[in-house]
Formats: sequence, structure tokens, C-alpha cells
Amino acid sequence: QVQFVESGGGLVQSGGSLTLSCTTSGRIFKVVPAAWYRQAPGEQRELVADISTDGTTNYSGSVKGRFAISRDTAKTTLSLHMNSLKPEDTAVYDCNTKPPIPNAWGQGTQVTVSS
Repeated sequence: QVQFVESGGGLVQSGGSLTLSCTTSGRIFKVVPAAWYRQAPGEQRELVADISTDGTTNYSGSVKGRFAISRDTAKTTLSLHMNSLKPEDTAVYDCNTKPPIPNAWGQGTQVTVSS
């Protein structure tokens, strides 16, 4: 079974930076796009950023210019570098494929940005 493990979340003040990591033991990210999603309490999960197998990246309008998605050379570790964080970025961040595999969601990692 495909499984993802997220880490790196925490509490950070507005304007700060944080880097999230996602690891998987499979080769799934070698064949399909990898993505970061986030979900705030009471809100729908939304796509934040994704990276294709060829390295092409895409970002949601709200994070473009502030976040950067990347993978290691083996494509087993996915990262999200977050800069200039805002309280609106507060959410549980999860990694998955794009489109996501419904039963493969990990525990997620909480990011809380104080104002």
C-alpha cells in the first residue's frame, strides 16, 4: 500500500519560514505528479502546490511566490519550503499524488501561523 509520512510542521510567527517534508517508500512519485494539500478546520482540503515527474511545478494563487515545492533525486522525499507565512496559511498539510489517492493520506503535519 502507498503511504506518505509528513513532518516539519509547527508554530511560527507571521512572516516566518518553515519547511515541510513528505516521505514515501514507493516509487509512486516517479510515475505521477506529487502534491501538497492543506485543510483548515471546517474547510475543504485544497491543493497548494504540485510537481510533475519532469520537475514542472504549479502553485495556487495564494501561495505563489512564497512557497516552493521540490523533490529529492530519488523522488521519495517531497518538500514544501514556505516563506513569508501568513495566519491564513494555518492548516494541516498533507502530501499525496495529483490527483490524490483517496486511501493513502498520511497523518498530516500541523502548521500554525500566529499574527
